[in-house]
Amino acid sequence: MLLSGLMIALAVNSCKKTTQSPIAALFTGGRWQLASVMAFNYTGNTLTSADTLNNNCTLNQFFTFNTNFTCTYTNFDCISQTPTSATWSLSANQLFLYANVVCKDTTAAGSSVPFVNAQIINLGQFSLVPETGDIQPNYSLTKQRRIVQYGFIWQTMQ
Repeated sequence: MLLSGLMIALAVNSCKKTTQSPIAALFTGGRWQLASVMAFNYTGNTLTSADTLNNNCTLNQFFTFNTNFTCTYTNFDCISQTPTSATWSLSANQLFLYANVVCKDTTAAGSSVPFVNAQIINLGQFSLVPETGDIQPNYSLTKQRRIVQYGFIWQTMQ
């Protein structure tokens, strides 16, 4: 009797669904501090230049993802700013990040949504590398395009 009760309990517990996938769970539980920003300029598939951006910034920049699928970005583009709350999600194949966080920046418009469609290049317990810009898989061999790669390291919440 005890054995059958344990087997039933085990079967019921093994069927529970989690609200987050293991990939989505890597985003939460801490915050991601920006470590580097690189811009790669291409003509077609030929790399024409690579630039390190944001390398003299003294402000800490953090991208924080919450389990309720809200997120914030602090001090984007090395501009002191109060983070605004936004939402985030992953594509069905979990290779793209969609975060609608609006950030002040140095563009003529004064703000952007840099991670609205970001390809995830690397994701682990301690590193996150999304790419934005001209990341479409099909492009003209004569068209100029720019890809911006952000390198984040995981930090515990303080």
